[in-house]
Amino acid sequence: MEVLLAAAVIGAYCIGSVSFAIVVSRALRLPDPRSYGSGNPGATNVLRSGKKLAAVLTLAGDGGKGWFAVWLGWALVGTSAAMAAAGLAVFVGHLYPVFHRFRGGKGVATAAGVLLGFQWWLGLGTLATWLIIAFFLRYSSLAALVAALFATVFGFVLLGVGEQAFAVSAMALLLVWRHRTNIARLLDRTEPRLGAKT
Repeated sequence: MEVLLAAAVIGAYCIGSVSFAIVVSRALRLPDPRSYGSGNPGATNVLRSGKKLAAVLTLAGDGGKGWFAVWLGWALVGTSAAMAAAGLAVFVGHLYPVFHRFRGGKGVATAAGVLLGFQWWLGLGTLATWLIIAFFLRYSSLAALVAALFATVFGFVLLGVGEQAFAVSAMALLLVWRHRTNIARLLDRTEPRLGAKT
């Protein structure tokens, strides 16, 4: 059991370390997303390239790997703790990817995939929160922060007090940390709005 759990966690971290922003950009012969805009290898920054298809593929890939890692934890070990560990590992892998010199994204899409893997209603509710804030206020970072708060609270409501809920809280804290420069820009009113190319 311990060997399978270790395999699930290591496998999830390696899956998380695959940056779809970089993979998709290379496949479509676009500039490296770390070289323009915010420098963040994520779907929002890829959208600044003007290529919506690239952004959609990045979003799907980063979200899909989050869901797949949770499924992998369940398939290999079959416990809630394994799902939680794999979900947290894939998220950390996205933030600090071994394949890209530990320069990763901010984890919003991957976190959404993990939440969908944990519990559909939690994932869909968090996604809805992000969409509502992003649509009306046009700030991706603010939407992510509000969605992280939502996920933390409702994680305990929907999942109970357990490994998965604590994994959600840990991801939310890491997500806020990764958005610390965005928070400063939001307070200074210099944060670019969603879809801006600069």
